[in-house]
Amino acid sequence: MQTRIIFVCLGNICRSPAAEGVMQYKVDAAGLQDRIKLDSAGTIAYHAGDRADSRMRSTAKRRGYNLTSISRCLTQKDLGTFDYIVTMDDSNYDDTASLIERHGQTGELVKFTDFCRHHDVSEVPDPYYGGDDGFERVLDILEDGCDGLLDRVRGQG
Repeated sequence: MQTRIIFVCLGNICRSPAAEGVMQYKVDAAGLQDRIKLDSAGTIAYHAGDRADSRMRSTAKRRGYNLTSISRCLTQKDLGTFDYIVTMDDSNYDDTASLIERHGQTGELVKFTDFCRHHDVSEVPDPYYGGDDGFERVLDILEDGCDGLLDRVRGQG
């Protein structure tokens, strides 16, 4: 059985594509690429068609992650396609919950930080308007949460 996970942030150019890239790295390292399929999307379409933010791409690359996704908006179809709909902050969660309320879903709506074990945070902060340290902090949180999510999907968490 295949598990499908979509990561959701606001514009799909920083946090969610980075989560997708970090998780893909971990899925590949575990040899689970046939069992787990990943995607990412935003709650707005402002950056649709764009690559991930260059600062996020370069920060991720330094850690060995390749961010290849192209920004897109979360769709009604996504709600019925993915087993886990993983949001980065409370606003993304609320916007996605509203979409689900209007259209229904089959996947589980969850907050990314619920999977963190070492970072006591309630949201993945948006680094877009900050400095380089914000992108590093986001990756620290994403690495932590992706480990927890991967364990959950494997039935170990």
